[in-house]
Amino acid sequence: MEDKIISEKESMLLIQQMISTAKKEQTDSGIGWIVWGWLLFLASVFTYLNEKNEWVSSFFFWNLFGIAAILLVVYETAKYFFGAKKEKVKTYTGDLFDRLNIGFGISLILIIMSMNIGYPSIVPPVKGFTLLLGLYGFWILIYGTVLNFKPSIIGAFITWGFAFAGLFVQQGRFDITMLIHAAAVLCGYIIPGHIANVQFRKLKNKKF
Repeated sequence: MEDKIISEKESMLLIQQMISTAKKEQTDSGIGWIVWGWLLFLASVFTYLNEKNEWVSSFFFWNLFGIAAILLVVYETAKYFFGAKKEKVKTYTGDLFDRLNIGFGISLILIIMSMNIGYPSIVPPVKGFTLLLGLYGFWILIYGTVLNFKPSIIGAFITWGFAFAGLFVQQGRFDITMLIHAAAVLCGYIIPGHIANVQFRKLKNKKF
């Protein structure tokens, strides 16, 4: 097939489409961070209150979080495969995030399994949640760096700061661990997520 020589107008249109695609890669509604952040935050806070009042078993609210997380993942998966098909431009950033999500998910499962198999001798919850915060910080930093989103970059280092603080929590103080986890999620997930959402809405309104 012979190469088609495109006109100057078509060239400009192609460049504009490429610029538009690049801009879309640099935006995020923040909804994912908000939803997961609030789920983690509420699980932490209610577990802290439960440690003080002994309403139910120690991991009752984390079990509820696990059920909610599974339902959310199933919903998103079904939406991806069976929802309305939209033609999407395949981008480097999108591919990168897809692979990082897989790596994050596998690492998360490994840490959670290490906290549950052979409890409490292998990785007790107090130290296990510190490992989780370290993983959160790593993923948040990559996200913020790729999208050049400073609130997430700052949030990543704050999350790591809370993770280091968690190393010095005494083994029996699961309540303190929950407060640290809640504060880290607030700074690393919820606040940057809401900032991203505000910026996304402003950008969306400008287009109209």
